[in-house]
Amino acid sequence: MLELFPEGFEERDASDGVELVAYTDAAGEERLWAAFGSVRSDAVPDDWEERWRAFHRPVQVGPLWVGPPWERPAASANAVVIDPGRAFGTGGHPTTRLCLQLLLELERGSLLDIGCGSGVLAIAAARLGFSPVIAIDHDSAALEAAARNARVNAAAVEVRAADAFADSLPDTDAAVANISAAFVPQLASRVRSQSLIVSGYLESERPDAPGFRAERRLLQDGWAADLLLRTQ
Repeated sequence: MLELFPEGFEERDASDGVELVAYTDAAGEERLWAAFGSVRSDAVPDDWEERWRAFHRPVQVGPLWVGPPWERPAASANAVVIDPGRAFGTGGHPTTRLCLQLLLELERGSLLDIGCGSGVLAIAAARLGFSPVIAIDHDSAALEAAARNARVNAAAVEVRAADAFADSLPDTDAAVANISAAFVPQLASRVRSQSLIVSGYLESERPDAPGFRAERRLLQDGWAADLLLRTQ
């Protein structure tokens, strides 16, 4: 779905699994048929733009309020305003919330956000007092969104174009990566941080992380996030 609709799609809970929904035209429906073999199409209602906005709802994680620019946080909130743009993620997915919860528990220091997407984790870290904060991604749309969101939030985040599996990673006290479980072993062997927060995978998955030990695991809605501490 990310390859077919990089601008975004919805995940809807269904009785027998998860339904993936894309707002598209006849050509997009044709691509769906070719990829999946079976699709259902419905006419898009006139209020489709408001429905898209309703999909991105604000979340509260400890003192942090994370939400899109069309929602209004309380005046007392430590607000992180994220415009999803073409990059995936506004803070609403369970894996993002789990990473934020683990960030709250870390001692403040320097931080690297690997695969930053729209920048939500890096910006939240900066708002929590981590410094310096570096956000890297290899996708130009993600870098553009992360830089824009950092400016909107007046967050001191350095956004860099980099491939975490090919380029040298900077030394930081902590790193966070919301990726799939399959990439965790390779990432752990390359990251140069003392603590590593990883997520992006299901509760049933326990990825191996060479050089690190599991310190803490959080679960939400079938998803997992792990705080790993360096052992060597």
